[in-house]
Amino acid sequence: MSTNKIITSLAIIALSLPSANALGGDAALATDWNETVLEIAEAEDGFLTLKGLRTVTMMHIAMHDALNSIDGHYEIYAFAGVAPEADSIAAATQAAFYVAADQYPDRREQLAALRDEWLRGIDAGEAQQTGKRLGSEAAQAILARRKDDGWDAEAEYRWHPMAPGVYAEFEEHSGTPQGFVFGAGWAKARGFALASPDQFRAPPPPEISSDAYTQAFNEVKAVGRFQSMNRTPDQTHIALWWKDFAENSHNRLARDLIKKEDLPLQEAVRLLALLNMAIFDGYVSSFDNKFHYNHWRPYTAIRWAENDGNPDTQAEVTWTNTHRHTYAFPSYPSAHGTACAAAVTALDDVFGEDHAFTMRTPMVDVAGPMSGKIEMHPPTRDFESFSDAAMQCGLSRIYLGIHFRYDSIEGLRLGEAVGRNVVDGFLGLKNQVD
Repeated sequence: MSTNKIITSLAIIALSLPSANALGGDAALATDWNETVLEIAEAEDGFLTLKGLRTVTMMHIAMHDALNSIDGHYEIYAFAGVAPEADSIAAATQAAFYVAADQYPDRREQLAALRDEWLRGIDAGEAQQTGKRLGSEAAQAILARRKDDGWDAEAEYRWHPMAPGVYAEFEEHSGTPQGFVFGAGWAKARGFALASPDQFRAPPPPEISSDAYTQAFNEVKAVGRFQSMNRTPDQTHIALWWKDFAENSHNRLARDLIKKEDLPLQEAVRLLALLNMAIFDGYVSSFDNKFHYNHWRPYTAIRWAENDGNPDTQAEVTWTNTHRHTYAFPSYPSAHGTACAAAVTALDDVFGEDHAFTMRTPMVDVAGPMSGKIEMHPPTRDFESFSDAAMQCGLSRIYLGIHFRYDSIEGLRLGEAVGRNVVDGFLGLKNQVD
């Protein structure tokens, strides 16, 4: 552990001595709300919009700010109150309910039942009422701050003439309508910590005539093809196992680690806020870069290689990838790699880099979205560190045949930068010793 992390740990201990009101709460409150809202989100749109991720991010920020109105260890994000007499469970519960019900009004009855379940064991006195007021005010503050943030904006996309390296349509492989491109609006959404969507501009992808491109082309052509003889069984498992959306898989991991490490409520809420801020900003940053560079996918590159001007790339007009599906948006950099790296940066900040863990992915899509689900055997993978998991996440897209290696590596680099921007700039300890 670094000197700075030791100092931070000592500071946490020192700050927690005067009061355990918020810190002593049950972290299952945070994980219950996290799991419930993500289940609602997946049922509604399969994570094909930013709605669910945006909702849990706002929800955990509201919970964080409400708890810090009671026991102000950390910097707030949108709401600053002072009410040490308030009940922490009531504050966090009401904050979660208010945001979730605002975003999913048709599930209000289900969400109210979860709220009432958590409030049932609390004395219905002044402390509960003050806590509920704080929760509502914290929720209102973050909802107001995120108004008109462009999460669901439609952005125009201009198709370009077919040329080497240029993203091209492949509706027969993506299963989408002709002329459809996904995620252009994501590139214009307002992040939670980003100064602007283009704050972290990736360097250009390799030139199509370069050795770096040729190597990446030949690699994905070999190991990312359907029923590849160059891909090991473990690499095939990696390709499929990592297909789960990062907001689903990494929140599941966070819930498991919160329980395993017995985090107190305030620490759990802060972790989930940082985690989801990082994932959201990772998507915004990666899609900004994707539409800036408009780089083609391996599916197009391999089938059209005789026209790419590179004598060292050989076309294969019937080539298809591991799961016979390509996502309908530009390739560079990998959004999945970016989101995974951003997420583990938040986990590393809380648990430390050299933290061994087991991660669960029980089911994934057969191919693309709405293709049905298949069970993973085995459903778990073990890791010695968070950076190991991020790297495997990035490499999985090569084995799946939907990204070049440079897409994945740049996605990991971008995600780490986005994640560091979140954890270094937001929800930090007050009066932290340098």
